[in-house]
Amino acid sequence: MTENVLYYGDNLDILRRYTTDETIDLIYLDPPFKSNQDYNVLFAKQNGSRSTAQIRAFKDTWRWDEAAAASYHEVVERGGKVAQAMLAFRTYLSENDVMAYLAMMAPRLIELRRVLKDTGSIYLHCDPTASHYLKMLMDAAFGAGNFCNEVIWHYRKWPAGKYSFQRNHDVLLFYSRSESRKRTFNQLFMKRTASTLKRFGTAKIVSGYDKSGRRLPSKTANKASAGVRQDDVWEIGRVPPIKQLFPTEKPESLLERIITASSNEGDIILDPFCGCGTTIAVAQRLKRRWIGIDITHLAITLIKHRLTDAWAHYKAPGSKPQYKVVGEPKDLSGAQTLADEDPYQFQWWALGLVDARPVEQKKGADKGIDGRLYFHDEADSKKAKTKQIVFSVKSGHVSVSHVRDLRGVVEREKAEIGVFICMQKATKAMRAEAASAGFYKSPWGTRHATMQILTVEELLSGKTVDYPHSEGVNVTFNKAPKAKAKKEAHPELSYPEATAK
Repeated sequence: MTENVLYYGDNLDILRRYTTDETIDLIYLDPPFKSNQDYNVLFAKQNGSRSTAQIRAFKDTWRWDEAAAASYHEVVERGGKVAQAMLAFRTYLSENDVMAYLAMMAPRLIELRRVLKDTGSIYLHCDPTASHYLKMLMDAAFGAGNFCNEVIWHYRKWPAGKYSFQRNHDVLLFYSRSESRKRTFNQLFMKRTASTLKRFGTAKIVSGYDKSGRRLPSKTANKASAGVRQDDVWEIGRVPPIKQLFPTEKPESLLERIITASSNEGDIILDPFCGCGTTIAVAQRLKRRWIGIDITHLAITLIKHRLTDAWAHYKAPGSKPQYKVVGEPKDLSGAQTLADEDPYQFQWWALGLVDARPVEQKKGADKGIDGRLYFHDEADSKKAKTKQIVFSVKSGHVSVSHVRDLRGVVEREKAEIGVFICMQKATKAMRAEAASAGFYKSPWGTRHATMQILTVEELLSGKTVDYPHSEGVNVTFNKAPKAKAKKEAHPELSYPEATAK
């Protein structure tokens, strides 16, 4: 595998179908978990009668149900240390949501060990709610002797609760595939303390020589090295909520430290729960190859935008990084299958085709809006007013009433444009209703239909929303962080040459 790939689907299925043995150099995973729930809820016994839970837009919804029970039995029937650990967990925890989480993780950890190279490492990101259970499961899957570190990521956040100490850290369980002398590891160093700088200055001393070339006594040379070896408590700030692409987004500096320490340029990085793509973005920036997997089309859309925006900082406007997407509908038949299987996923996928972002998925709370797209079309960007396009997506039967409803939403929301996306062909009455809404006129004098209808067939053939984006700017998605201006100070952060795809 030489190219970067985004997979849409269940990571267990993707790993089994597409990833061969011992091909991955580094794995980072941050599996979803309901850490904000009350412990009494998490550990309460469940009767198994609830329907299968599915992750929806980054919500942590693992439940003990028929699917969790089936996953548990699959692992137990395979035998081995992981099976023994799961039997012990079941005896102690019975049937609750934590047990469901472990039943979900067990087969995935088995597959992740299979695909990891002999020189590879894995970092499992979790919080203190279940880190002790996950460590035992990792011991069973990777071997207790291959445990490297329990890294503590310490951060600050707004205080919550008053009957316990403030919970301000996550846990990273760092394991290797084989004995320590084989694994890839690049030593990192912390900043020198004030006392060290006062005694030795800022001159960089290499291999026991001072800057004039004189050899130093071994004791002095060790003290005047590159710095103090990185410890296992990392002080890294969280991504402020206002800047997050989604609620549990991790900072790029955290992933940069992991990737720099446990891989080299050209290595393959895997994130099987890639969310909004922080791992992918950092791997791309650090000249690593990557594989990202997620079960929502919303995640895939977010990552596409993040990669394109970051790449444009280094390349000509309009260029794109080189990667492929596997699992998205490529034709009308595939789109219809997705619509039949999961209307929500179809909705997110369709909105992704037009660069729109879905609204918060709360039942009955969308007020007739499935997605939004924001843009600027004024010359003075500092004074530009943010304008919006609202979307309605229908996968089933459509009629003129749907267009009328969206027209009412456009007026209520004071939006510039409304777009109706549908699987079926629009009727003459629907087209006539849309045409009667008139036009939005941009500051440049261009005219754009206020009500637009786009079929999925048209979107797949390349047609898209008509709005003044050639002159204006789509500001729907938060922009990816920009690299530091002085590239020469950080040459390792530059992008490799690649053709757009």
